[in-house]
Amino acid sequence: MRTRTPTVTVALLLTAVTACTGGGAPAESTTKPGTTRAAEESTAAKPDPKPDPDPKAPRALGTPFSFTTDGSTMAMTALRYEQGTFHLRRSADEEFGTTGFTWAAVEIRACLKNGFAVVTRNSWVLAYADGTRIKPSRVTYDDLPRPEYPLMGTVKAGSCVRGKTVFAVPAKKRPVRVLYTSTAPEAPAEWSVPKA
Repeated sequence: MRTRTPTVTVALLLTAVTACTGGGAPAESTTKPGTTRAAEESTAAKPDPKPDPDPKAPRALGTPFSFTTDGSTMAMTALRYEQGTFHLRRSADEEFGTTGFTWAAVEIRACLKNGFAVVTRNSWVLAYADGTRIKPSRVTYDDLPRPEYPLMGTVKAGSCVRGKTVFAVPAKKRPVRVLYTSTAPEAPAEWSVPKA
């Protein structure tokens, strides 16, 4: 019996030490089986595969630009650009006494999420690679591409305005950007015009 007593005493001592240190089950490892901590840290440090687009970079046609001013939130979108695909009763050259100009149009949509807003086609401009900028034409004919974007129009919360704005442009040149030039947005609003 004396040979068993030291064994029991050692077992009791181990139990007492475990109880005093708050032991019991071993602490769980935060490292997954089959991986190392360095591998987990390198996985966690990987950048987001889809970073946010540069807010100053031009958008593709059809991509909305949203902004809030005076408590009203608006989304503006240049949907489409067309040049030389339609003919009015008077050519651009006849209308303005120029040579080598044609008609072009930008289709625009403005949607108001909340508040109240007034929209105008005068805020839209075509920009060319050489720095030239062209404002919308002020002519109004019955044969303008329809629907027409308003010269000046109100938009109520939850509604949209959509239409085309006409420009007299050089027939042999194509703009590179459509610009929304209102002073309301904090960031620039530009859309790239694809090559013909």
